[in-house]
Order: sequence, then C-alpha cells, then structure tokens
Amino acid sequence: MVRAGSANVTAGPTLAVVAREAGVSVPTASKVVNGREDVAPETRRRVTEALDRLGYIRRPRFDGGRAPRLVDLVVHSLETSGSGAVLHGAEEAAHDAGLELVVSAALTRSRAERPERPERGWLDKLVLRGSSGVLFHLAELSEPQYAWLAQHRIPFVMIDPVLEPPAGVVSVGAANWRGGVTATEHLLALGHERIAVVAGQRHTLCADARIAGYRSALAAAGVRHRPEYVRHADSGRDAAGRRLCELLDLPEPPTAVFVCADRMALGVYEALAARGLRVPDDMSVVGYDDLPEARWLTPALTTVRQPLSEMAATSLRLLLRMMDGHRPESTRTELSTRLVERASTAPPGPGAGGHG
Repeated sequence: MVRAGSANVTAGPTLAVVAREAGVSVPTASKVVNGREDVAPETRRRVTEALDRLGYIRRPRFDGGRAPRLVDLVVHSLETSGSGAVLHGAEEAAHDAGLELVVSAALTRSRAERPERPERGWLDKLVLRGSSGVLFHLAELSEPQYAWLAQHRIPFVMIDPVLEPPAGVVSVGAANWRGGVTATEHLLALGHERIAVVAGQRHTLCADARIAGYRSALAAAGVRHRPEYVRHADSGRDAAGRRLCELLDLPEPPTAVFVCADRMALGVYEALAARGLRVPDDMSVVGYDDLPEARWLTPALTTVRQPLSEMAATSLRLLLRMMDGHRPESTRTELSTRLVERASTAPPGPGAGGHG
C-alpha cells in the first residue's frame, strides 16, 4: 500500500515529488514503497535514495494520539499513465487534507464484452483496514458490491466511471460532450467536412457523450452526418487501427478522424503508416485525454485534455465531505476539457483521405 503522510505536522514531500526526484513515474514509486518485486534494482535504488533524501514518511503519523483517517484508492491497474495521473491527484489532495491514502490495483476478471470489475473479496479488506471511504477508478462495480458498500455505510466516489452508476452514486468525470464538440469544431475550422469518429465501446458514458458532441458540432456547422463515419472499438490500439482501415476502404474516406482516446490514436497512427499515409498531410487526427503518449507521437498529437489529476483531487475532496456527513448537492460533477493543439491536424490537402 501507499500512504500519504498527515499534513497536520510539518508537511513532507508527496509521492509525486519523490517520483520526480528519482526520475520515475508515480506508479513506479508506489511499487517501491509497497515493496513490490517487479522493479529493476537500479530503479529501486534511485527511488529508495530519493525517499530517504526527501524524508518521505512511509508509516502512519499520529497527532494527539489519534491516527489520521484512512481512505482507499482502487484503480484497475498501476501500469497506465492514466492511472498515474489519478494517483498523482488523489495523493496530493490526501496529503493536503491530512488523510492516509492506501492505493491498490483491484483483482479483476474479464467477461465477454463487459468491462472489468473488482473481485468481491477485495471489499472485505476495507473493514479490516478501517477505511473511512473509498475512491474507485474502475469501469464499474457489480450490484452486490454496491449493496455491500451501502450495507457497511462506507462512503465512496467513482472517478470517471465507464458505465452509468446507479442512482445516488456520486461520481466525478469530464465534460465529454463539450470535448466532442471542441474536437470536431477544430477540424471543421480547418476546412474538413468528411470527419469520422473512432470511439470506445457502445453504451458507455464517455463514448456516447463524445459522439453526441461530435454530431452536435457537425449539425451546427450544417455538415451532413454520415453514419458510416462512426466506428466503435475497445480501448486498445489494435482495434482502433482496424476501424481506421475500414474507414479508409470506404468509397469516400474521411479526411480527418476524431479518436476518442489517445491510446487508440496510437493504433490509428500505425494503420495510416502501414497504408503509406501521413499525418496530417493525408489524414488529420485529434485524440482525447492528453496522456504523455500524445506528446511522444510523431507528429505530436492534437488532443482534448481530460483533467484526470484534477478529477481525482475533486473526488477526494467530495469524499472527505461525505465522510463528515455532508451529502453533495449533485451526484455528478463534471470538470471542463480543453483542446491542446499540436502537429497532427492541418487543412485537408489534395490527397487527404487516402484516395489521391
């Protein structure tokens, strides 16, 4: 587990500060603090030295004989940059609030055409740990798990849930509809009208909202919506690449594509390169999330920034109020998105769309 020390005494460094000092990601620093085995010896040495040098507190700190309250953050994985951003935001907010934060990756099982959800046994550990509340950054929880949390009166907040939570469940997400509008308006302003969208799985909160924003922007501009330009895939790069190839094989392929996740945009780039097409000369591409990968692509990816760290920090502050007996005025909080322009979009050229 990772515990953020209490802020009621002299403030010490956060895990994010330690990670920067050691030149590693926050999830990697988390693994070292947790004693995980899957860390290279040299990396472990750098992190350990940074922990000692900065005075990071790994054990709970006590004030007036009372231990700070404990909050759990459960993520689907500690391996992704998205989870790293969530961990960063939650850890900073916990530190500021004087809370102890336990971070864990939920054990999951895959179901055909269903998002992954944590195994039931994990929830029993909440009681044993004495957790005062939980932040979940997961696709979904099952009905029995929601019922278990209600039965044990453990307050919790969902961070960016994939599926619509049950009525009354508090969640924090991004303004996905507005993000879809912004991405599409950017492409329209460049002169594109044949704009496709490659979204995540059907009937998920983010995919549905981003597609709705895409359609709304087209309608506002008087551009005809083409149903064949809307494609769905899972969040992996391979599936996104296949959907892009389907679009390229249309009689009138698009000249631009809005890809509803940066990870999926990696697959789109690969599929275009395999066809001998260039970004943005032959196809403009806009992503969504603004993960570090967006800056590493060549050309760097224009994308809609989703404020994952801020979403996690907002979730923790809401949870803190719920732990104190206050109910949020609204069960859904949405934070604003913004377009980050880089080098992957341009006006349509003479060979745009792949049919010269």
